[in-house]
Amino acid sequence: MATFGPPAMQNTEEACPEFTLVSDKVVFVIVGRSSNQLIPLADVIDFRLYNREVAVRLDDAKHESKFSVKEMVLRSEWDRVQRHIDEQLRSTELEEARR
Repeated sequence: MATFGPPAMQNTEEACPEFTLVSDKVVFVIVGRSSNQLIPLADVIDFRLYNREVAVRLDDAKHESKFSVKEMVLRSEWDRVQRHIDEQLRSTELEEARR
């Protein structure tokens, strides 16, 4: 089981969707095969690794959707980076509020 995040912003209209898949130990950035391959937001999904891809099955679907793995990072490292980003955003907001 894993948490599923929203798609990242795209540079072009034809770009393939990119998603962040957060599991207990590893965080995956995955990319769809086509620009119309989308996954609805969900708190928990089932997935499996298959030949350098992530296979995702949604809501008892008959088939799995396959996504390419763009990036992988350990969850502990990803959490540390996310905390650093949050701290940077807060400090920027505080400095702007002082002006």
